[in-house]
Amino acid sequence: MSESTIVVLPTYNEIESLPEVVARLREAVSEAHVLIVDDASPDGTGDLADLLAARIPEIHVLHRREKQGLGPAYIAGFAEAVRLGFEVIVQSDADGSHRPEDLPALLAGLDGHDLVIGSRWVAGGDVQRWSLHRYLLSRAGSVYAGAMLGLHQKDLTGGYRVFRAEALRAIHPEQVTSRGYCFQIEMLDRAVRSGCRVVEVPIMFDDRLHGESKMSGRIVVEALLQVTRWGMARRFGRDRIPAAPVREPSHV
Repeated sequence: MSESTIVVLPTYNEIESLPEVVARLREAVSEAHVLIVDDASPDGTGDLADLLAARIPEIHVLHRREKQGLGPAYIAGFAEAVRLGFEVIVQSDADGSHRPEDLPALLAGLDGHDLVIGSRWVAGGDVQRWSLHRYLLSRAGSVYAGAMLGLHQKDLTGGYRVFRAEALRAIHPEQVTSRGYCFQIEMLDRAVRSGCRVVEVPIMFDDRLHGESKMSGRIVVEALLQVTRWGMARRFGRDRIPAAPVREPSHV
């Protein structure tokens, strides 16, 4: 891997799964750094992150004072990763749903692209042990959002992604308003509209190692209502200002 890479892991009460996820990441891509973004976890995850960082130079920790949602945690992590000078920024999770073993394939997909999506819904991708209800919610969410926003990717809501730093600068994550489920859709929409070259690479999505998924029908419905508002505003000419065009990476 010729480019400096960092994996952004937001955490909130992930003390049980974090050590395993970090160990698997370091085994899968030994050169990669890890940035743990902890939202003041009451279970001591932040303290554990500090212990890992004290032992392993490639681990960094960003402490936030309170839980503000997944989107803001990623935005803070992206800003810190860019500030630290990393060229490739990976968006992943700390609960084990995103297999670290899939990361080499995602990084390889960055060749000739600005954003790689770890996709559950392209050929070769799949999910493990999902109920039919959860499966249909996720598939329908991507199909509907794609139709409303004119996006042609298959997996609009997946959170396992790889960005070039230049792409993040063009997307302007600090301008993204979504906090939860809709964050992934808004980021992808801004990436496409800013001219980023996007590719989907198949992944296997696991259930989290500990605890239960926070996704519910209510969360999905709220996100799709937001997508509907965006889509209607676009159709009636009251759209948001698109991000600045992405610049070509200097090595391509």
